[in-house]
Amino acid sequence: MKRPLAFATVLLVALFTFAYAQPRHEHGSRGFGGGYIPPHGPTPMHAPDQRAVPRAPEHEHHPDMEGHPAVPHVHHDGRWIGHDLGPNEPRFHLDHPFEHGRFQGGFGPGHVFHLQGGNRERFWFSGFYFSIAPFDYPYVSDWLWDSDPIAIYDDPDHPGWYLAYNARLGTYVHVMYMG
Repeated sequence: MKRPLAFATVLLVALFTFAYAQPRHEHGSRGFGGGYIPPHGPTPMHAPDQRAVPRAPEHEHHPDMEGHPAVPHVHHDGRWIGHDLGPNEPRFHLDHPFEHGRFQGGFGPGHVFHLQGGNRERFWFSGFYFSIAPFDYPYVSDWLWDSDPIAIYDDPDHPGWYLAYNARLGTYVHVMYMG
């Protein structure tokens, strides 16, 4: 009686171990998204004299590895994929950076907000309003404007811009604080 019970126990442990070792197919199992929130924003580019060559939006982002999105995203190891344009990129230039003031609601993983409405032109949470950069519009088509968890980070290379990170999807876009 003890041998069949021991065999059944070993078999169940092996089955559970095998099942949990299999790759998962939701966002978080591929090393991005799934609720992960980066501990910090991207590091600044180290090329102050860089003369950026404008890139057409349809050619900007390609999956960095199999199963990853062709949009800017953050790996679970904290690498910001797609944040590779230096401070001289023309489309990030603002004549009046921070013209609506600076965001004071908190940055990073200790300050996760849930979208409360809007769209890509204007969205809000907790009384703060933002606008997505027009060149990033294609990257927010699957955002849930009434519930997605968002963390805000400074953009270290582009004054006047912030990065809005969608923890559900693991993707991010450039945003301007509107007040």
